[in-house]
Amino acid sequence: MDEYEDLRVTAELAPHVALLRVLKVTGNLTRAAAELGVPQPTASRRLATLTDLLGTPVTEPDGRGIRLTRAGVLLADAAERAQAELAHGVRRLREEVDPERGHIALGFLHLLGRSLVPGLLSEFRRDRPHIRFTLVQGSRQDIVGRLGSGELDLALVAPVADGPGLGSLPLTEQELFVAVPQGHRLAGNAHVRLGELEREVFVMLEHGYGLRQITDDLCAQAGFAPVVAFEGQESETVRGLVAAGMGVALLPKFEPGTPAGVVEVPLRPRVSRTVGFSWHGDRPLPPAVAAFRDHVRARAPLPPAPTSADGTGTGSAR
Repeated sequence: MDEYEDLRVTAELAPHVALLRVLKVTGNLTRAAAELGVPQPTASRRLATLTDLLGTPVTEPDGRGIRLTRAGVLLADAAERAQAELAHGVRRLREEVDPERGHIALGFLHLLGRSLVPGLLSEFRRDRPHIRFTLVQGSRQDIVGRLGSGELDLALVAPVADGPGLGSLPLTEQELFVAVPQGHRLAGNAHVRLGELEREVFVMLEHGYGLRQITDDLCAQAGFAPVVAFEGQESETVRGLVAAGMGVALLPKFEPGTPAGVVEVPLRPRVSRTVGFSWHGDRPLPPAVAAFRDHVRARAPLPPAPTSADGTGTGSAR
């Protein structure tokens, strides 16, 4: 095909490719037609039209349903990308008309939802009360992945996110402590070295969380692999297991105060992690998103979380 033939075929394909996107998920023509709000015979004709235009089938039988052929998958994937770009353009247009009523999808780690995120949002919404937020919590891996795919506009994670197309800046530092149960042999110590934890049982966040990677790396640097008894998805659960005597954990300081049953002992050398703020750096941001990004950037770096009075030694887990 030459360039003009490609344009002609693209123009004819455009009204029909939405069906492929839905079929890729449902694998059922009846459900796909219902989701698009068209009769099933209409959906069948659209598939026939696509096959005629491309000169190759876009679906094939799969038990009682159907699945996309390789050609159908390629076209469905292209349609998904095109829809995302179109949705982004429509959103920017809507917010250009009324930038004070935009929408922001913000992702962040569970640990940051206690004070950092509420503080940033309350400051911002004093001046822009009509901007709407969707808040998404998850692991670092999950949040960075959603940011990269465009599902999220902005992200607060630790360590700082990096990667193609992302803009980032360090926001604040969080010191890490050894959380142990009350009555533990280390609970009365002024500080703890990583090597002293070699024979301990650990409670950790699952793989994909920044704290899990930091803990694994620090233990490896100290010359041992941690014995993990329990894995969780939230720091609150991890602290609860520590309080119940199930093990020890490396966590930032609990705010506003240490929970019952847990003692937080400083590490020596001191270890901290950097909390970073990230956004899409390879395309213009919608006005509301850019406004919040600039609001946060104007306040960086934020003061670090409170640390112990004994500041001997320093380290970093980024």
